[in-house]
Amino acid sequence: MAHKKAHLPSKTCPICGLEFSWRKKWQLNWEEVKYCSKRCAKARKAQRNGPV
Repeated sequence: MAHKKAHLPSKTCPICGLEFSWRKKWQLNWEEVKYCSKRCAKARKAQRNGPV
């Protein structure tokens, strides 16, 4: 029997370059998911705000 998770869609995180796969918690908003983790999303916000 083939592994069921082999056909999940994936994206590449623009911050760390890691490829991440679809997760059930993202099923309603997969199109809006951009970052692999909260850490990368927070790093993006820090980049936009620049140094203080």
